[in-house]
Amino acid sequence: MPHTYSARPLLGLLCLSALCLAAATSLAQSANWPQFRGPLSNGSTPTASIPSAPAIVWSAPLPGRGISSPIVVDGKILLTASSGPTQEKLHVLCFDAASGSLLWQRELRATGRTMAHEKTAVAAPAPCSDGKRVFALWSCNDLVALDLDGNLLWTRGLTSDYPNVSNSLGMASSPLVVDNTLVAVVENDSESYSLGIDADTGLNLWKLERPKNANWTSPVLWKPTADANPVVLLQSSKGLLAVAPRTGSALWSYDGGASTVSSSASAEGHGLVLVPSNGLTALRPAPNNAPPEQLWNARALNPATVSPLVLGSRVLSTNNAGVLSCANLSTGEAQWKLRLTGPFSSSPVGAGSTLLIVSEKGLVQTADVSGSEGRLLGTLQLPLRAETKELVLGTPALSGQRVFVRTESTLWCLGGS
Repeated sequence: MPHTYSARPLLGLLCLSALCLAAATSLAQSANWPQFRGPLSNGSTPTASIPSAPAIVWSAPLPGRGISSPIVVDGKILLTASSGPTQEKLHVLCFDAASGSLLWQRELRATGRTMAHEKTAVAAPAPCSDGKRVFALWSCNDLVALDLDGNLLWTRGLTSDYPNVSNSLGMASSPLVVDNTLVAVVENDSESYSLGIDADTGLNLWKLERPKNANWTSPVLWKPTADANPVVLLQSSKGLLAVAPRTGSALWSYDGGASTVSSSASAEGHGLVLVPSNGLTALRPAPNNAPPEQLWNARALNPATVSPLVLGSRVLSTNNAGVLSCANLSTGEAQWKLRLTGPFSSSPVGAGSTLLIVSEKGLVQTADVSGSEGRLLGTLQLPLRAETKELVLGTPALSGQRVFVRTESTLWCLGGS
């Protein structure tokens, strides 16, 4: 007599497998750093930890040049580079986060201008991902969409549509993808736009004329509450404009002026936006899209080149002198200052009570920011190439217990205790 199996144990096994798969998927997604300055556009994440005494776990060589920040998607590190005599070769590279092995690389040719200041590179904007695809933009305004296996989905040369969108120093604004819309800031003192591009087709959904000023700030994702519709914040020399990602419709604006270098930061869970304006200004947008309330302004918190960091109930800002200032997020009241070793072009990142920042000369510094005084925890000098005067300008990415830092020549994975 043939043996028969009960459907109940099999059903339980299938349910258990589904739960394990869902848990693994959720864990992988929670470890993602999908865009410039992380999932919250403020340099922090609640799902990672930073080693107080960082050490090198692995390194991987990179082609050509690049200052773009890496991103992390489902255990893959994605970043861009540019090579060739005029940096006309555009690269997207994908590495295994655990081992540093190169999984794939794609190369394209620039169709726009590849001029850039010697300190920067054509590969300046960070890529971004919606978890299914990676979108990469270069200073030459070439834009590409790939799946996570490196297959080309679409490509677009924005210079063909907007011939005067460039500046002599090079473009650097990192794109943002939200609500199936890729937001690209291509703003300068000649032909200046922000674009909402359909992530499936690469075609424009909307185009906004913007102030005619060179602008290197990146769009910021902002949600007043966890269940609210996402909003995109566009920063310029005139101030801040909040738009609906799918339509580009203006929701509210702040017209007090703002930096064209350091980007704003969201303070999700607090309903605030921190704008590099007249130092640093905290805005509380109204639920009915009325003009936002200015909660406080602190000139002493001027973030200079790097963007501010929101970590719990604290806002942290680093000035040109390398001084890290900590203030109460709700009031702007100064709490302490800590001198670090700069200069800095890379923005700080944080998790828990630990901040990590990398100087231009490759000195990784970690600090405990939870107490009544800031406290330096550890340092690590990355071995930069002196013969090329190599610098660190890209902002690190966090995932799990790892930190990923890129220099022009190398991708570094840091761990430690």
